[in-house]
Amino acid sequence: MAASAASTPATTPGRAARKPRGEGQWALGHREPLNPNERTKKDDNGLNVRARIENIYAHRGFASIDPADLRGRMRWWGLYTQRKPGIDGGRTAVLEPHELDDEYFMLRIRIDGGQLDLAQLRAIANVSAKYGRDTADITDRQNIQLHWVRVEDVPAIWREIEAVGLSTTEACGDTPRVVLGSPVAGISEHEVLDATPAIDEIVEKYIGDPALSNLPRKFKSVVSWLADVPYEANDIAFLGVEHPEHGPGFDLWVGGGLSTNPMLAQRLGAWVPLSEVAEVYAAVARLFRDYGYRRLRARARIKFLVADWGVAKFRQILEDEFLGRKLVDGPAPELPEHPIDHIGVHRQRDGKFYIGAAAVAGRVSGTVLAQVADIAEAHGSGRVRLTPYQKLLVLDVAEDRVESLIAALDGIGLQARPSSWRRDTMACTGIEYCKLAIVETKATAARTIEHLERTIGRIDGSISINVNGCPNACARTQVADIGLKGQLVPGPDGEMVEGFQVHLGGGLSMAQGQNPNFGRKLRGLKTTAAELPEYAERLARRYLDGRKDATEPFAEWVLRVDEEELR
Repeated sequence: MAASAASTPATTPGRAARKPRGEGQWALGHREPLNPNERTKKDDNGLNVRARIENIYAHRGFASIDPADLRGRMRWWGLYTQRKPGIDGGRTAVLEPHELDDEYFMLRIRIDGGQLDLAQLRAIANVSAKYGRDTADITDRQNIQLHWVRVEDVPAIWREIEAVGLSTTEACGDTPRVVLGSPVAGISEHEVLDATPAIDEIVEKYIGDPALSNLPRKFKSVVSWLADVPYEANDIAFLGVEHPEHGPGFDLWVGGGLSTNPMLAQRLGAWVPLSEVAEVYAAVARLFRDYGYRRLRARARIKFLVADWGVAKFRQILEDEFLGRKLVDGPAPELPEHPIDHIGVHRQRDGKFYIGAAAVAGRVSGTVLAQVADIAEAHGSGRVRLTPYQKLLVLDVAEDRVESLIAALDGIGLQARPSSWRRDTMACTGIEYCKLAIVETKATAARTIEHLERTIGRIDGSISINVNGCPNACARTQVADIGLKGQLVPGPDGEMVEGFQVHLGGGLSMAQGQNPNFGRKLRGLKTTAAELPEYAERLARRYLDGRKDATEPFAEWVLRVDEEELR
């Protein structure tokens, strides 16, 4: 089989063709590690670091941790070294890793499908309060992320959360990450197939499997009947579809991912029944493992392989070499008439209700999570869900308890009837804790929301604002109405200050008639962090005053107006 298009050599008349440069693809015989990350993984499987954490590092402390474990393999168990306080964003790219490291960790708890029972929610709340200085963030991957974790406390954290069925296994690293799912799987009136059994099978069979724990890069996935998850921005996605002959199943997509080189997932044109989702998931992961590019880490995501091969070749290799059978051709999914928003009060298929509530940019705390558990239990609910938009749902509420629950959630800062500004704003971790970040994000998002609520108030419509602390797009910068990529920009006096490059009018295909795009990135369109609230207000007012009617989306307005309107 030929190498990827990216590695095909050019030829010159009169000269022999050069040997194709290897891209580090195992299936083509390129097994020699070609960058430090690959050498670290070859030296020892990342899953093996757990034993060293439990038996050595937790007893001897941070200084005893091998650097290859500290900045590499510990990610296989959800642990990232935290940014040392006081290091400004201008030094992010120039300092050595050990100069950025604090002696504390961010810890991700994976919550596949966003599903939590109250015992699990209380366990997270408890470890946050005991071991994480009461920090907790709801991420846009349906995880909970803690901060200020000491290596000495990690085994105790594992014991507590694993006792209730949670884990941090492969929450980070070059591994199969958390599987996103609809936060209303199994309860939605509009769902035909509950994808939860497939997610459970994937987690049980393949998470923590050494055969899939050394992938070229991260492997992000979605399994959902409803289009209420960002399926086009994932490495692999299964989205619900009705086949005219075979009935309900899932449409297979591959090759999505944002970061510094954004690409959207593409349909393979294959219909997958619920019973085969886990098998196909594993086959795609093995294809990625064997054919993924390992030479340059910046090109190691599966999206580059899909882009070079095309979907026809990708499907052929998947079927011939990894499944040993042909997939069933299938139709494209039918998207909903309007984007699905779970905030507020919604009827379940059993006649009860679920209530979706918003924190500010996902920032909560262990205390708040414990209070959510108490409120849910007091209102007859035993389940909560997290969304891929940093929001939280309480399920199974009787109709006569809905208003009481809404009031109780509001009392702890979770609003079920928020302004669109709070509902539609997300922010990554930012410079507060992240070593890759250049600017602060959470407080900036909160300040912007407060300003817009005070100056504009409620609007009939939606303007999403995604705030990211660096170019890596953890907050999905390119697919927001207002996407903000953190960087240093000139301030009023010419000195470099925290700010953002602005992307406008991005979006995914979440409803009928929507076309995915990465928005307009105008030359020189930047804002300082201090000026962001006023810039967002100015832009929002121009949109509200200049849209054709109340139904024209922000993204369509952005595409048709002159550049000066957007500055």
